[in-house]
Amino acid sequence: MKILGIDYGDRYIGFAECDENEIIAFPLDSVKIKSMREGIDISAKIAERDKVGLIVIGLPLMPDGTEGERAEKTRAFGRVVAKVTGLEVKYYDERLSTVQAEEYLAMGGVAKRDMKKYTDKLSAQIILNDYMNAARR
Repeated sequence: MKILGIDYGDRYIGFAECDENEIIAFPLDSVKIKSMREGIDISAKIAERDKVGLIVIGLPLMPDGTEGERAEKTRAFGRVVAKVTGLEVKYYDERLSTVQAEEYLAMGGVAKRDMKKYTDKLSAQIILNDYMNAARR
């Protein structure tokens, strides 16, 4: 089934998706939002448009693996996305996904000033890919 990966933030949300065979994830888009509600609406529209069967949201854990305020906000976002879409929402540890994304972009020659355009959707791709790899194990 298709899976939608989300890297949720207060100002930007990154989206990624996988193919129906769940082999590879690819970045979709990075969207600037003004509110959580706007992020929920956009997420629901993408899920419906692309006929996904599951949503995976990156969970920002603390370095020691515990959940803080940011994780609570992300879970609140996910609860509403699940309610609005009727889809199951799973969470996956997103620690260091942004750092990885920025490293990949730097290796690809993307200038630091241009990275924000790509970082969130690439982070969503990394989160979704890591989730699929873990699920296969």
